[in-house]
Amino acid sequence: MDQPEPGTTTAPGTAGDPDAGRLAVLLDSAFLLLLATSLGRYLGHHPGNPRIPWVVGLSLALAVSQPVGSWLAHRRPPAPGQHRRLWPLALVVALWVVLVLLAPSFAWCAVPLVYTALRTLPARAAIPMVAALTLLVVVGEVRLGGVDANLILLPPAVAALATGVFLFMERQAERQRALIRDLRRTRRELAATERREGTLAERERLAMEIHDTLAQGLSSQQMLLQAADRTWDADPATARTHVRTAAEVAARNLAEARRFVHDLAPAELADGRTLDQALSSLAERESAESGLPVRFHLDGTAVPLPAAAQSALLRIAQGALANVREHAGASAAALTLSFLGDQAVLDIADNGRGFRTDGTGDSGQPAVGARSDAGRGHGLPAMRARLRQLGGTLTVESTPGEGTVVSAAIPLEPR
Repeated sequence: MDQPEPGTTTAPGTAGDPDAGRLAVLLDSAFLLLLATSLGRYLGHHPGNPRIPWVVGLSLALAVSQPVGSWLAHRRPPAPGQHRRLWPLALVVALWVVLVLLAPSFAWCAVPLVYTALRTLPARAAIPMVAALTLLVVVGEVRLGGVDANLILLPPAVAALATGVFLFMERQAERQRALIRDLRRTRRELAATERREGTLAERERLAMEIHDTLAQGLSSQQMLLQAADRTWDADPATARTHVRTAAEVAARNLAEARRFVHDLAPAELADGRTLDQALSSLAERESAESGLPVRFHLDGTAVPLPAAAQSALLRIAQGALANVREHAGASAAALTLSFLGDQAVLDIADNGRGFRTDGTGDSGQPAVGARSDAGRGHGLPAMRARLRQLGGTLTVESTPGEGTVVSAAIPLEPR
């Protein structure tokens, strides 16, 4: 949007502005009324004057040119970056000047012309024109009534008052227009920011879902197929068992992918299954597929949880068990779901090698769990992100050689 030059006035009359249209009609009506009154006065006071044909002709020309020029300015505004059409105003002013020189009675027709000039021209050009029009009015009044202090001082005072009020109102209107432009720009920027944040949030959600479902399933398949390859010649039966288990993991991953595409709940929570049932099934399946004994324990009386909370805790359990399987070197793990009255807590514990929670191992190098998160970009950060969306917290307790406990807590809504 083009900005007006500093120190200029912007004509409010633009196409489609009903207020500008009404103001234009009012000014045109006032001009025609003053023109008709002045013509009547001149004809009444100067019967038989040889100038009458010229005065009548100029009056008719003004009666046509003023409304036509106003209509052109209002209905056909200049395109952005173009100057306003000044020839209609110049034509009207030229006709009026000649008419006043012939008949001073038409001097007060300058009042609508003053407002037209202020609406059409920038302030640095409008003010000199208003001053010239006012001077011509004074000259006309002096020619009609002689030298009179009131006739000399009144027109400049009226013109100065009208110009000051008009410029003040125009500056206020321009400030309001600038404020509206700022508000619209801010609204567009806010909408763009919201869209961008929504895109980033959805991208993060997709990344967490892929990490907790497809990536972990592919990791399990890889481990099973590698185990089958190592035992294929020595123990074909065990190798075939690993292959069948890998096929089951692939089928489950396919179901997860389809549910993921349709934005449905995890397969373990389908068909009305509760969170404790899903965690129990997860423990049994993990024990069967990876050979790592995983037990599940329910502490307290289970209460219904929102679908988002159930899905988050299940995904956290899957991710934590994947980390145990890949990095902890544990011989056993446990899932404990506790309902403590005001919150639900899921603990995933293992008896593996553990790590230092400051991010370094025994030798000062990054711990296994920390290195896996940094390399893959998810893991513990993804768990924290899931819980943060639900108002929950994640706690990690680990000591080298003594295992790790990951605790996910979600507040329960008050009954």
